[in-house]
Amino acid sequence: MKNLFNQEHVNEVLGRIESLTPEKKQNWGKMSVDQMLAHLNVTYEMMYENNHPKPNPVMKLILVLLVKNAVVSEKPYKQNGATAPAFLIKGNKDFEAEKQRLLGYVNKTLNLGENHFDGLKSHSFGKLNKTEWNNMLYKHLNHHLSQFGV
Repeated sequence: MKNLFNQEHVNEVLGRIESLTPEKKQNWGKMSVDQMLAHLNVTYEMMYENNHPKPNPVMKLILVLLVKNAVVSEKPYKQNGATAPAFLIKGNKDFEAEKQRLLGYVNKTLNLGENHFDGLKSHSFGKLNKTEWNNMLYKHLNHHLSQFGV
């Protein structure tokens, strides 16, 4: 799996994001390209903006027991899988604004570095190690960038 704490791998991801255009069509799924970018930004909003409610203790336990491993493992996501309600994007979004936000978030993650993330609590899963953070972030980016053929 690519490493979002490695400049070379980040440059590849940034290039893939930069190659997106507002006209780009998805290979599967229902999201438009602007919605997909906004969808990807939700993860980073949860990490950096703290503008999403945290799950209550019961929901967090369910997420840790039933969802965490699928999210932080190296096993790729299946096409057309279900997503959490916080990640559902409705309506049109500003393509360029969402793209620039995502580029900024990916760069911020690289600049903070893997040591910042090692043992950091996630919004939904509690403490994650740097590998789990990387897997979660890269796998999600790769899944949706591949969805749009980049």
